[in-house]
Amino acid sequence: MAPSRNGMILNPHFHKDWQKRVRTWFNQPARKVRRRKARQAKARRIAPRPVAGPLRPQVRCPTIRYHTKIRAGRGFTLEELKAAGIHKKTARTIGIAVDPRRRNRSTESLQANVQRLKEYRSKLILFPRKASAPKKGDSSEEELKMATQLSGPVMPIKTVHKKEKARVISEDEKNFKAFASLRMARANARLFGIRAKRAKEAAEQDVEKKK
Repeated sequence: MAPSRNGMILNPHFHKDWQKRVRTWFNQPARKVRRRKARQAKARRIAPRPVAGPLRPQVRCPTIRYHTKIRAGRGFTLEELKAAGIHKKTARTIGIAVDPRRRNRSTESLQANVQRLKEYRSKLILFPRKASAPKKGDSSEEELKMATQLSGPVMPIKTVHKKEKARVISEDEKNFKAFASLRMARANARLFGIRAKRAKEAAEQDVEKKK
């Protein structure tokens, strides 16, 4: 940074042996190859399971700033699994993430995730532990032949934005005064207790007068 006006003369310390402290990154391209090979090896190892891991729930981001956004959460709640008719121990074995600490704070999120679980269960191809002795709930031989490994996230979450059609502004909307309404609402909230107290006192005085 260049000196500005009649300030103090800068005293930069450039006599240190800075070349010893330089961090090089020459192994970056080789690391990139190594990571890619590790991903491919993992995909072959866990095949035909999805590469991206288990199914995640649909949750809202915390705080008032981000709560309009929907993203993938850690795991499904026990309540959601119960509503979908899946046991909590069975869920982990069929590729469903479980989070016993999360709570359902609204009916909408509960229903959305229950629907998500039901949809996943209908699409799921379940391999039998023993090919010679398939159990109830396992997929048929035709479905097993159709099975392929999913590379992307399982049932990715898509945000749908509803567009409103253009319309004529009504007279009520034209006459509506937003600022005045907000100020009035704030005043009513602030004076609620005082007004209730005065009304109570006035009612008590009327009762005394009637006596």
